Parts: sequence; structure tokens; C-alpha cells
Amino acid sequence: MTVLWINLILVFLLAFLSRFLSINVVLNGSGTLNNMQPNKLIALFSVIPLILVSGLRNNIGDTPFYMHTYNINEFTWEYIKSQDDIGFGILQMILKRYTEDPQVLIFTTAFITNLLIILVFYKYSKVVELSIFVYITGGLYLVTMNGIRQCLAAAIVFSATKFLLNGNKVKYILVIIFASFFHQSALILIPVYFLVRFKPWTKSTLILLSFSIIIVFGFNFFSTLLFAAIEDSQYGVYSNFNEGGASVIRVLVCSAPLIIAFIGREKLKEVFPQSDVFVNMALVGLCFMIISTANWIFARFNIYFELYQLVLVSWILQVFKEKDRKLVYYVLLVCYFAYYYFESVINLNIKYSSNYFG
Repeated sequence: MTVLWINLILVFLLAFLSRFLSINVVLNGSGTLNNMQPNKLIALFSVIPLILVSGLRNNIGDTPFYMHTYNINEFTWEYIKSQDDIGFGILQMILKRYTEDPQVLIFTTAFITNLLIILVFYKYSKVVELSIFVYITGGLYLVTMNGIRQCLAAAIVFSATKFLLNGNKVKYILVIIFASFFHQSALILIPVYFLVRFKPWTKSTLILLSFSIIIVFGFNFFSTLLFAAIEDSQYGVYSNFNEGGASVIRVLVCSAPLIIAFIGREKLKEVFPQSDVFVNMALVGLCFMIISTANWIFARFNIYFELYQLVLVSWILQVFKEKDRKLVYYVLLVCYFAYYYFESVINLNIKYSSNYFG
């Protein structure tokens, strides 16, 4: 964990410094929500440690599997067409033309995933270092080292946030389709696009949350129908997935920013006019997290929605009185740090390994 602790401190300090040395800019209707532009050079430096630590690993999650697959396979067009996610196959085919080293695959996916995510944070987050801090301590950064293909797809769709906010559904759906070539589950965002355009905290919100709770209590019936529908797809193997549900603590952590956003919804709407989309995306993610308490595999869908919650976290400070914001800022840092320690050290006992870091 030593490398991961150093990474957390270094990235947070650089992101804080980039905001501290930000400059005023004039909004031009492009969808940018801040009138302060972080220092671009320091912002670039802040993403470098994230990419290096993730890209130079040789363990965590399914990383060894991807490295092994890259080693043993010849990525011909026949092989790629036999796979479900052909975009990822094409990426490996291109890389293998230049090198047999599987570390290049891990580094490339880490580079694309983290760069796209952090660029969106810098564009839409109010307090960018807080979004990045929660990105790491909330666990999503570690998830990008586990669900490589799905996180790559999520980052690609997340980079199209501008189209989502502007209501440009054609461009947004085209990006989703492109992302689905890396992980087909990205297609779930097509119907979600129409769902999240409604005003949050209405009856539809209550129905959505209630429906997810009902699924938990009637999970055996629901799972039978679901797995029967997907048994012939690449996700049919999940019908045999039986590793229990996600922790209640994880659900509470996921719901905390939304509870604050609900309490201060009027103020949030005033300071963050486009908050409705971010709130709704986070709400959909919370529903998947609630369902995942019955079966952990459903938490994987939250990858697409948690990214929007990380932007939302940086704005909830604004719903508090100005004299209280600094205290809330520090409380959030302490709470998420404690959660990171609990999950990574006590619960999962994460061991980081690399051929490049001692």
C-alpha cells in the first residue's frame, strides 16, 4: 500500500495547487461550469502519478489475467471477431504489432481511462482536488485496475458529459456505441440518457428507489428472470456468480452525497444549474448499489454512474453556509480517508505490486 498512499498524497496536493493557482475565465456557453480555470500545467502533473501507478502495476484484480491473455494470444481478425468486445481486441492487436510486453496494454488502458476521467473533473468539478481525492479513497481508482474493459468504456462515455448536459443525444449515443465495443454493458446508458433528463427528487425518484428495494427483497425471482434473459450472452456466466452482496457501508457511502444534495437541493440548483443530470446519474448508481447488496455483481454497473457522483461531491460544499464550508471540506477528507483505510487495508488487504516500483 505504500505506493498507493504516496500516490494519494501527491495527486491531492498537485490537484489542490492547480486550483489554488487557477485563473478567471469567461464562460462561453460551452458547458463549462466553473469561472475559474485550474492551472493547466499543474493539472497535467496531477494526472501523471495516477497513470504511472495504475499503468505500471502487475497485480490487483484481473490484471494478471489480461497480461496472460495478451501473452498467449495472437490477435488476428478471426480471433477478434470471435470475441464479444471487438474494440478491446483491436486495441490489443495494434499494441502487439509493436511489442510483446503486456505491460504496454496495462499502461495504455490506465493512460486513457485516468486521463479522460481527470479531464472531465477539471472541467466540471467545483473543488477538483476533492473529486480526485474521493475518486481514489472512494475506491473507484482501484476498480479501474480490476474492471479494465468496463472502466475504459465508462471513461469514454464520461468524456461525452458535454453532450449529455447539452441534450445532444445523437452524439452522446454514438459515443456510447463506440464505448460498447470495449464493454457491451455501456449500452445500458442509452435508455438512462432519457431517464436522467427529468427533474430529480420527484415521484419518479421515489419510484426508482422503491423499485430497487423491492428487487432486493424479491431477488431470487428477479435474478431468475434476468439470468434467463442473458444466458446466451457473454454475461451468462454471472448466473453462477455467488460471492455475496456488497456491504451496507458501501451503500451508505454512496448515498451520503445524495442525502446532502437533497437537503440543499434549492441552493445546489442555484449554484450549479446543471446539477439535475449529475444528481440523477448518481441516483441511478445508488439504485444499482442497493440491488448489489443481494448480489455484488450489480455493483459493476455503478461504475458508469459513480463518476458523476464524484463531480457532485465537489459541489455539495456550496449548499452549506460559507463559514461552514471549510469544516465540511475537512470532514469529507477525514471520512473518505477512513473509508479508504477500512476498505483497502482492513477489508481487502490490498497489496500493490510492480516491476518498476520497489
